[in-house]
Amino acid sequence: IKTTRNPMLRYLALALALHGAAAMASSPLRLSVAKRSRLSPAVGPAERRVLASRQAARMAETAKPGVVITGGAAGVGWAYAVEFSQRGYPVVICDVKDTTTAVNAIKERVPGGAPVFGTQCDVSDAASVEQLGAFAKDNLGTIGYWINNAGINGGRRPFVDLETKTIEAVVKVNLVGVLLCTQVAIKLMHEQEGVEGHIFNTVGSGVKGGGTPGYVTYGATKRGLPQMTDSLVKELTEGVQGYEKQPTKGVANCHTLSPGMVFTDLLLNDSTKELRKFPFGVLAAQPEEVASDLIPKILAVSGQGAKVEFLTTDRVLTKFIERFLFGKKSEYIDDDGNVIQMPGAQYAENGVRMLY
Repeated sequence: IKTTRNPMLRYLALALALHGAAAMASSPLRLSVAKRSRLSPAVGPAERRVLASRQAARMAETAKPGVVITGGAAGVGWAYAVEFSQRGYPVVICDVKDTTTAVNAIKERVPGGAPVFGTQCDVSDAASVEQLGAFAKDNLGTIGYWINNAGINGGRRPFVDLETKTIEAVVKVNLVGVLLCTQVAIKLMHEQEGVEGHIFNTVGSGVKGGGTPGYVTYGATKRGLPQMTDSLVKELTEGVQGYEKQPTKGVANCHTLSPGMVFTDLLLNDSTKELRKFPFGVLAAQPEEVASDLIPKILAVSGQGAKVEFLTTDRVLTKFIERFLFGKKSEYIDDDGNVIQMPGAQYAENGVRMLY
């Protein structure tokens, strides 16, 4: 915005500057650095052993719980895993394909990060999901967060042109898969003594109603997830009438998670130039941007029934104002609806930037 003569803009800029300065002055990071810079008195071998023992005990007490991410070998699921590992949370990713390359890429991206484990899992298969639960328990110990991220859309085309097997696959992965994974996650969390766990069900286009032409099956599955989540919230807190509510060692909470439009295969496959110009060019974001915004929100959640969103009302309004009032260009889509390829990055034929 070049109209700096506007007094309102000057006041806003001044307020933001003062707020930033105050935040920096009171930053815990600055304080912790100052504390670490002080010289420590010399200690002998015995004192070092005592201090090391106490430090190990404190680390055990403050160990961060593990995270399970389905569909974590690519796209925003992979970006979630990177973000969690950077923050010290051990992660299990699963995918219908082999996860070895994805896990190694996370470790290379986050040297010294929290451990990352991978396993192959078909979330639409009950036995496979049970194996995922056992794998997660064996490798993570305590599971604090389970993100049901795996999803497919079956391609963008008229509903009458879809093959029956495609319709079935979308429903099995997006709806049955989330049901199966959520049941396994709840059972695991209920067995964790004194631990409060959180399950996040990923919603998408169609979740708030309205038509999703070209994605009829996908929209129907996503529309069902908030109802499922709301039902579980009531069931987990109030129980089921006519059935005695059983005590549990741990607590399981259910929420919805909305990453919005993300530049992945799910978004760009079968897309047109018009769709890429709008809404993709205005509202869509890269996986890393979405993950860096959502993971802090996920970690801040408490209780039941949270709705965690990337495309909040404020963010949508800001993007619309920037684009249509101030004429801000998209960083990712040009005026002709083509994907803008960044120097040094690699892209698939559909325009999706390769994460690793």
